[in-house]
Amino acid sequence: MGVQITDLFVKKEIELEHLRGKIIAVDASLFLYQFLTTIRQQDGSPLTDSKGNVTSHLVGLFSRTTSLMQKGIKLCYVFDGKAPEMKSKELEKRKDMKIEAEKKYKIAVEKEDVEEMKKYAARTVRLTKEMVEEAKKVIEALGLPVIQAPAEGEAQAAHMVKNGDAYAVASQDADCFLFGASRLIRNLSIAGRKKKANKLSYEIVKPEIIELHDVLNGNGIDNEQLIALGMLVGTDYNSSGIKGIGPKNAIKLVKEHGKNFEKLFEDVKWKDYFEFPWKKVFELFKNPEITEKYNLKWNSVDVDGLKKLLVDKYEFSEERIDSAIGKLHDELKQKSQKGLGDFC
Repeated sequence: MGVQITDLFVKKEIELEHLRGKIIAVDASLFLYQFLTTIRQQDGSPLTDSKGNVTSHLVGLFSRTTSLMQKGIKLCYVFDGKAPEMKSKELEKRKDMKIEAEKKYKIAVEKEDVEEMKKYAARTVRLTKEMVEEAKKVIEALGLPVIQAPAEGEAQAAHMVKNGDAYAVASQDADCFLFGASRLIRNLSIAGRKKKANKLSYEIVKPEIIELHDVLNGNGIDNEQLIALGMLVGTDYNSSGIKGIGPKNAIKLVKEHGKNFEKLFEDVKWKDYFEFPWKKVFELFKNPEITEKYNLKWNSVDVDGLKKLLVDKYEFSEERIDSAIGKLHDELKQKSQKGLGDFC
């Protein structure tokens, strides 16, 4: 879900060329969920191989990653670890919603209502441990770093950007700013030509960049106030937020109360909505669990390993793999005649 406050921010469209040579810390779970949700068959069901294994996430991951690599973008994928205890209720709620969506999907199948099937199929998406492990193998075979976060992947990615080890976090929502990231890239997983919902026409989706200093200066707040703002609207730890408070009202309240957060959350009656103190949520953003043990090293593409996994196991077209890797080789040759091992 993520905190829904990006409408308050100034977003600048950029070309992928702007990111050439820059290290981007990707919120891996978000990318994989997007691929699972959007890469589907006509009836809304995911792509599978002949054995029934879901491949939507691998199709999207391979295609998008190699496409971005061909642009000279240095990706590293950051994966979630154990979710904080505070997130358990939100995860249970999402699980219940998926179960409900599955029931409605079955009804749509019985009625042969394709539109309803598409609608509810996308809401049943589950990212399993097996899917995550297969995705990691693909990323590593492509020679890219895989970073395992101890807790929230987006918190770890934000820390890497904060440390100056990466240029930006690639995600869709603003959580990384609450975790302290200085820069966010949106639409990186979907940039390009995209079919409009329920229409035959297409639209061009471009990457967007949002800078933390623009967010803070533009709204006259600081990092801690941004966390409080997000909490009022709703985060992954208190998804419902405070009833009746949207982004614009939230920023007004935050500015009125300044740094007196105790008074702010007392006035909005936090205790009436949540059984846990506001400080617990605040602390999860202010001091998230992260690790300093990550290795940002890019290696040569393991073509044989990639084919063994994608072609032999999941029945990808070998020509498709060769074409993508061929284009990647061309890009690297143009980059001052360096070899794949120098793509770092």
